[in-house]
Amino acid sequence: MGKAILGGRRAPFWWGVGLAALLGALVGLSAFTVHYARGASYLSNSPEACVNCHVMRDQYEAWLRSSHGRVAVCNDCHSPHTLPEKLLVKGLNGLRHGVAFTLGNFDEPIRITPFNARVVQANCEDCHRTLISQMTGPHTDEALACVSCHAGVGHPTRD
Repeated sequence: MGKAILGGRRAPFWWGVGLAALLGALVGLSAFTVHYARGASYLSNSPEACVNCHVMRDQYEAWLRSSHGRVAVCNDCHSPHTLPEKLLVKGLNGLRHGVAFTLGNFDEPIRITPFNARVVQANCEDCHRTLISQMTGPHTDEALACVSCHAGVGHPTRD
């Protein structure tokens, strides 16, 4: 009694206490971080969740004035429309954003990644499928991204 098994050998009781304290501190710090960063808000569809971080304020203000500000929210353009993919992308972006903002390792103004640009392109094509199918000219080139010409539609803040 008073000893825990560790790697086939018995470890002193205090190793178990230390491990439990370390695990408790990790869980506590994680819970505090999620609470402080309003982590639960990122599970919503609310555009206000995107401005929990100060670097998104310009994009949010521009979105409010844009044509899409009346018909679409951030997730409509920046997250896949099917649940498993949406959760995966939001999880990957949340992890990347959390690390970048905690370490101060991000561009200002914030820039979209190539991966997320592909998500946006797929959503443009999904929502505007009927219109795109009727187009000719430069719109027939599959390599041309919608935002190449329509950069200001969602939030006109690009240089």
